[in-house]
Amino acid sequence: MSAISHRHIEVFRAVMLAGGVSEAARQLHTSQPTISRELARLEFLLGYALFERQRGRLKATARALALFDEVQRSFEGLERVAHRARALARDEPGALQLLSLPALAHALLPAACARLGQADGDSGAIDITPQEPPLLDDWLSAQRFDLGLTEQGQGSEGVGFERLLSLDEVCVLPAGHALLSKSVLHPADFAGQTFVSLASDDPYRRLIDAVFEAQGVQRQMRLQTHSAVAICAMVEQGLGLAIVNPLTALACAGARLQWRRFSHSIPYEVWLARPLHRPTHPRVEPLCNALRLEAAALQQRLKH
Repeated sequence: MSAISHRHIEVFRAVMLAGGVSEAARQLHTSQPTISRELARLEFLLGYALFERQRGRLKATARALALFDEVQRSFEGLERVAHRARALARDEPGALQLLSLPALAHALLPAACARLGQADGDSGAIDITPQEPPLLDDWLSAQRFDLGLTEQGQGSEGVGFERLLSLDEVCVLPAGHALLSKSVLHPADFAGQTFVSLASDDPYRRLIDAVFEAQGVQRQMRLQTHSAVAICAMVEQGLGLAIVNPLTALACAGARLQWRRFSHSIPYEVWLARPLHRPTHPRVEPLCNALRLEAAALQQRLKH
């Protein structure tokens, strides 16, 4: 297996794309016997057939199709490297690499990107990678991204933090629920109510549970998940009440889901994270300005 070379993979890919040995040989500027020999060598090294010979034609086996998927991913990665190398030669910055918590990619980032586009119609590409801790923290420390959006303002070495906004968790209820008659909900309002909760290892779950325990209020805990978006979808279906971050609540609110303030403060913060040892991408500051404007607008909406 260790004797498999890049040339073997190149020949295999050419045959798969061309659909036959003759066309693959033409594309690789070599002879048909050479292609056949390299392909046979690869099959020998693998220990299984990649193609079935039917009436002089090649038909890819299931293993060949699975291998081709992996080969294509590798070649696509190589093409991205080549594209980046050419862009560097032209002094082009490339796409801004943004790492974000999934909830923020859903609830904060889209509107900020819209603001950025309105301010600068040619704002350039943004490559968004949603990720949860601890990988989010590790990737920020490794300087793999130009900008990060996180709920923690510490914990990553080599990263500078700026608080973007500070709000409180809010209550979400299905349309038509009796408690919507109140503008602010108290722990006692949840007594005996079915509750859709964050997962047991979520830090906000622990803060929420502590409030109810301190008040001696028992809820019916039947559903839990790591995703605030999923919680809102379940509440919308009438599966219970919940307390979630205000950004997701605002993003999901509509005719079938509404939100109310909670009487107890459960702080929710969002931070901008910048790698300190990576060259600053020229589009970072315009995006940060758009995020600041969107954060201020969200804070105003939550005041009313």
